[in-house]
Amino acid sequence: MDVPELLSPIEIRNRAANLKNWSVLEDHSLVAVFEFRDFTHALEFTIKVGLIAEEMQHHPEINLSWGKVAMEITTNDRGGLTELDFLFANKINELLK
Repeated sequence: MDVPELLSPIEIRNRAANLKNWSVLEDHSLVAVFEFRDFTHALEFTIKVGLIAEEMQHHPEINLSWGKVAMEITTNDRGGLTELDFLFANKINELLK
């Protein structure tokens, strides 16, 4: 799979305006913290994210703790944000519906 091109700061802001639950960190990555009622639900969510990551071959940084999952997404091969990162974040958001 070809690595997508880096997005410009304007493109990042435009895409981020339509992306719930996520914040842009220094035009370099998307970050989010998801809260759950206990560890089991947080773990189940993390496993589902992992399956999407494997399917997309795009792997986030994940920090799992009791009732909380913190995540950071970036395209390491490009050193910043690409369309792939926003697509991945939207797929993660779909898990919350």
